[in-house]
Amino acid sequence: MPKFFIKWLVTAGTILAIPHLVSGIYIDGIGTALAAAAVLALLNLLVRPVLVFITFPLTIFTLGFFLLIINAFLFKIAGNFVMGFAVDSFGAAFIASLILSAVSWLCQMSLNKESGKVKFEIHRSGPRRKTERVIDLNMDQEGHWK
Repeated sequence: MPKFFIKWLVTAGTILAIPHLVSGIYIDGIGTALAAAAVLALLNLLVRPVLVFITFPLTIFTLGFFLLIINAFLFKIAGNFVMGFAVDSFGAAFIASLILSAVSWLCQMSLNKESGKVKFEIHRSGPRRKTERVIDLNMDQEGHWK
């Protein structure tokens, strides 16, 4: 299954679980969660880059904290577009967007792994050497790195 659909389903599942963790968020059911995840993906694709560009100085000044405010704003906006999905306050949207960001980050990290392999590459500036230094770690069947 393509990564996009997996991330969409994980986002929908998280949106479906958020009302049980945060008061002030309401969702009717799984169909509404799937629609909310799609709207949130579209907002992140189309609106978020514009907001990040406009608020770049503020983001730098707050050391990136303002990106969390943008995420909460987009979560609240998504609540306005989807019937059956309601966000009562900005505080609830902020906490919900933190949860959603954490789950999305974990999903992204797990989808980027190559079947138990981690590869560290060392690149040096200057003249190229014939041998490239690579540290390649593999995980055995028991889950130990070797």
